[in-house]
Amino acid sequence: MIVPDSNMRRSGPSTGAVLLRSLLLALFFVAVGWGIYVAQQISDVANHDEAQQADAIAVFGAAEYLGRPSPTLHFRLDHAVDLYRKQIAPLVITLGGGSDKDSGHTEGAVGRDYLLAHGIPFGSIIAETHSFDTEQQVRRLAAIARDNNLRHIVVVSDGTHLFRIRELCRDAGLDVYTSPRATVGHIGRYDLSMRYLHEIVSYTASKLHLDIGWPRRWLEGEDSY
Repeated sequence: MIVPDSNMRRSGPSTGAVLLRSLLLALFFVAVGWGIYVAQQISDVANHDEAQQADAIAVFGAAEYLGRPSPTLHFRLDHAVDLYRKQIAPLVITLGGGSDKDSGHTEGAVGRDYLLAHGIPFGSIIAETHSFDTEQQVRRLAAIARDNNLRHIVVVSDGTHLFRIRELCRDAGLDVYTSPRATVGHIGRYDLSMRYLHEIVSYTASKLHLDIGWPRRWLEGEDSY
């Protein structure tokens, strides 16, 4: 039996399908490679404390509960207190606003009150209370640095958060040294993976100038950065 040429041609995938499949495969490998690269950068920054003499220490905000710092914010502030007592810098900046659910409280003001309670003078604290995410906190920090002639700043946050902070600060013209707060207790593999995923997605979105909206809020969880 002789098979017509037309049937033989229809038996294989079209050129368009082959090209599309090749393109999707290439994009997949690019995305995987990019994710691995960013994860390595996050890890490198998270495991290295650059704290040194500077003009100020900036504490990036996390959740507060009715005027009290969440555990995440608590540990960041404790680290800032330790740096201040070591005379790393004469000024501490607390960053972070609040929402309608916060009964008028803000992360920056809660941070200021915590520092005051731990012996840091009022005149050595600047509380920023209007930012709602990391990008806004960086922009507010850059404005504070300009207004107060601050040239070098030690930035304090969770280790996995600091790579993105450092890159955003550099884009804003800030010279910063990263200093991760201490890790307290055990972080499960799933929670750590989610932190890395959050940072990879958020950093990629910032590089592409995208607003990822609700996926970012979901990835951030309660102690949003």
